[in-house]
Amino acid sequence: MPELPDVEGFRRYFARYAKGRRVRGVRVPAREVLRNTSPPGLARSLRGRRFGSPERHGKWLLAPTGGPILLMHFGMTGGLKWSRDDGEALHRHDRVILRLDGGELRYRDMRKLGGVWLARNRKEVDRATGPLGPDALAVDRAQLDELLSGRRGGVKAALMSQRLVAGIGNELSDEILWQARIRPSRLLSSLDERERRELHRTMQRVLHESCRHARIPRKRSWITSQRGRRDPTCPRCRGEVRRSQVAGRTSYWCPRCQPA
Repeated sequence: MPELPDVEGFRRYFARYAKGRRVRGVRVPAREVLRNTSPPGLARSLRGRRFGSPERHGKWLLAPTGGPILLMHFGMTGGLKWSRDDGEALHRHDRVILRLDGGELRYRDMRKLGGVWLARNRKEVDRATGPLGPDALAVDRAQLDELLSGRRGGVKAALMSQRLVAGIGNELSDEILWQARIRPSRLLSSLDERERRELHRTMQRVLHESCRHARIPRKRSWITSQRGRRDPTCPRCRGEVRRSQVAGRTSYWCPRCQPA
């Protein structure tokens, strides 16, 4: 599932191919991915507009035009594809096609769990995204302490809460917690000052490294490399990696490196 680093990659991709280009037309082969507008409404709102610098907040991509703002969420299988040839045959998963000067930018999503929204102003952006916490990449140590202070429940559930910190999902939370040596099921109230400090430091390191790759890298030294393997082993201690349900998601963790 696309998480913050993936969407940061999409933001750069959008900037490379769409920033400054004028919208010449819009096609919507799958109207069900439009969440708060219609194909004619999207086309009317965007035609003739030029895209400015795209923005990202958590897992959301925002593309301003100086008027309406286009929002994209990528669900589990979404992405972007540039085509210089506007006569190129559609891919079966192309859902929205923005015809721009010099080519087409296509929103592609196999499972259609993401979507495209249109907002007239920032208030409508907030309405579309729902309540979001600060972008995880921008959270400093004091802010993280404030966000976690007095909160009940487990640390993994807190990291994945988009209302608390925007952008972190299942895989990132597992990687952050493994590198910080904190078990995903730990209660927030049990973390001491040193562990909170390490949690923030590790979160920022993992996010910055992942954004450099525009995805969560499958580095051999990261526990992410063990996801999906039949017999996963810890890259740090070579012990057995456990898989269990934490916060409703399948979590990978090492009982030796992440003690209770």
